[in-house]
Amino acid sequence: MEKREIISIAGELASGKGAVSTILAKKLNYAIYRNGEYFRKLAKEHNMDITSFNIYVEKHPEIDLEIEKSASEYAKTHNQFIIDARLGWYAVPESFKVYLTVDIDEAARRAFNDEKRKQTENFATIEEQKQDLIKRYELENERYWKLYQVKKQDLSNYDFVLDTTHDKPEVLAKKIIEAYQKWLEEKNL
Repeated sequence: MEKREIISIAGELASGKGAVSTILAKKLNYAIYRNGEYFRKLAKEHNMDITSFNIYVEKHPEIDLEIEKSASEYAKTHNQFIIDARLGWYAVPESFKVYLTVDIDEAARRAFNDEKRKQTENFATIEEQKQDLIKRYELENERYWKLYQVKKQDLSNYDFVLDTTHDKPEVLAKKIIEAYQKWLEEKNL
């Protein structure tokens, strides 16, 4: 498979995909393709919080299929971009595939304090946010297995895995760029 100048960023909920993608795009002068923004927009249009929409999408797999198809279609005509999507690695297998992990308590704290999430996630406590993250993670895993027979948490799917619990997004982006440049230098498969 020929390597492309595309980085797909996947990972756990609130692992920093958005922040890291933004920094990578600026440093590399790449565009960003974000599936998550589209998913949240659809949830809002359906007047649902993000978890309810995850449950809704389970009964409407055409939504997931269209979202993932859009990333692979975009990649057919674009290069030098970042895919910020749970299954970006699957949709564009010739990309440099990155997976971000995070401690669940840190993820819940981040999500709870993220003002951008308040339109589709609004919890009274960090513990409620944590339980919702766990539920969404399980719902996504079930859906992706049913639709694609893939497990996004299977780390063998990725070229580079990084724990984001303690590092700032700038540090993470630097590590990703170093690994990406080495990957690009290696002979195409």
